[in-house]
Amino acid sequence: MIPLRDDRPPRTFAFATVAIVAANAVVFWHELSLGSPGRLEAFFASFALTPADLTHAPSPDTARTVFTSMFLHGGWAHIIGNMLFLWIFGRNVEDSVGHFKFVVFYLLCGVAAAAAQVALSPDSTVPMIGASGAISGVLGAYLLLFPRARVLVLFPIWIFWRVFYVPAFLFLVFWFGLQLLSGMAVLNTMDVNGGVAFWAHVGGFIAGMVLIPVFKRRGVRLFQ
Repeated sequence: MIPLRDDRPPRTFAFATVAIVAANAVVFWHELSLGSPGRLEAFFASFALTPADLTHAPSPDTARTVFTSMFLHGGWAHIIGNMLFLWIFGRNVEDSVGHFKFVVFYLLCGVAAAAAQVALSPDSTVPMIGASGAISGVLGAYLLLFPRARVLVLFPIWIFWRVFYVPAFLFLVFWFGLQLLSGMAVLNTMDVNGGVAFWAHVGGFIAGMVLIPVFKRRGVRLFQ
């Protein structure tokens, strides 16, 4: 299911969400401007998070990659998918916590996501890139804040595509379950050193659920 929008317009303009999307777009534009694959690999080597570097040779440079890796993407589909999820679910979460606190919340979820993936693959030499771990935290927060909202989704049925609304609770629980099952499948094959960082998604989602009661504005209720 591909989300297109939710049915709950935010009450305030999502300055922080727009800024995060813009930051990701600027970094991706820089990636495209590098031209040769060798220059892009060198860029990722400097700013992507490599678990083995963090666990075996910790330093200020490797520590900063926990944050810089959140703004790197591996292609058009990667960044468009991530920014679509952030735009749909991030604006109402930002509305519920405030602009500055949303940035802090987003980064903390990204750190928790990275920690979860590194804990499962501490010896991996494959660079981790992407905003999906932090965005997973936004999804976890949305689940607790607006489970009764509806999400318009695009769903393939054989060769046809259908557009319809589903409850946010159903969409987000389905998404989280898919990440959890995929992560468990990767563990069963012992191939935790490449591919999609499913455990980062799981860790980020849980972090978002844990943090949102602390970050939400006074007077904002859960399970709206």
